[in-house]
Amino acid sequence: MRAMNDFDTVRDYLTGLQDRICHAIEGADGRARFIEDLWQRAEGGGGRTRVLRDGAVFEQAGIGFSDVSGTALPPSASANRPELAGASWRACGVSLVFHPHNPHLPTTHANVRHFRAMRDGETVAAWFGGGFDLTPFYPVDEDVLHWHRTARALCEPFGGQARYDAHKQWCDEYFFLRHRGETRGVGGLFFDDLHEDFDADFAYMRAVGDGFLDAYLPIVERRKHAPHGDAQREFQLYRRGRYVEFNLVYDRGTLFGLQSGGRAESILMSLPPRVRWEYGYAPGAGSDEARLADYLRPRDWLAELA
Repeated sequence: MRAMNDFDTVRDYLTGLQDRICHAIEGADGRARFIEDLWQRAEGGGGRTRVLRDGAVFEQAGIGFSDVSGTALPPSASANRPELAGASWRACGVSLVFHPHNPHLPTTHANVRHFRAMRDGETVAAWFGGGFDLTPFYPVDEDVLHWHRTARALCEPFGGQARYDAHKQWCDEYFFLRHRGETRGVGGLFFDDLHEDFDADFAYMRAVGDGFLDAYLPIVERRKHAPHGDAQREFQLYRRGRYVEFNLVYDRGTLFGLQSGGRAESILMSLPPRVRWEYGYAPGAGSDEARLADYLRPRDWLAELA
């Protein structure tokens, strides 16, 4: 197993990534700035949560860095990994969720992370995870194609099409609301438990982290001034409800954070500032809102939209 100073190398990359994304998003917004909240965790470690509110483009943009540790893993993390039982652990990562004002500009999420478990001073398990995904309310084929082309391109040095296909499928399967029978959005990449080759796996995690801005910023520039009215805003708020449902019911990161005694305020910053539910809602036949349903299923976007 690699030495613990390799963990610090990952940590340094992640703090720099948070800085770079914050700078880019402030530039894209043009008005608001991130407010930083530094915090410590009683059991070990801490982090810095940054939130931008009521900007010109983003209603709320949250991006957090954490480096936390503990003496015992919660059941959600160790149930299927007997080698982790009784192990101490350390985990670091950057996670973000951006909720724009404009209903034509998609919500997005990204996360990159590293985990290590120790027993008697020896590393017993270590892996990388991460990914990014896109949740449009009024999908535009140009945007979906750009998103997946960017994801496919960053996979090229790491297995090319096979890596993209596998991690796209993992994303489609992970971000799926089983009780609704729909994906959370149009997908992207998702991976976990990469542990075969530290250098290669770390390089891939960096490619995903660095590729996020390449994937998202062009969509921001194209859609941030798109005209919209109250009806589109209400639909956006309604669809945000599905985002909340996924994060609170299925998301493993949310569950791990809460069960391991994490800082609730930072964990739940992924939730939108405004949201609504409506009983029995059904969009009008042939409407722009009804069109969304065709995008909330796994599809070969590169083949279908190219």
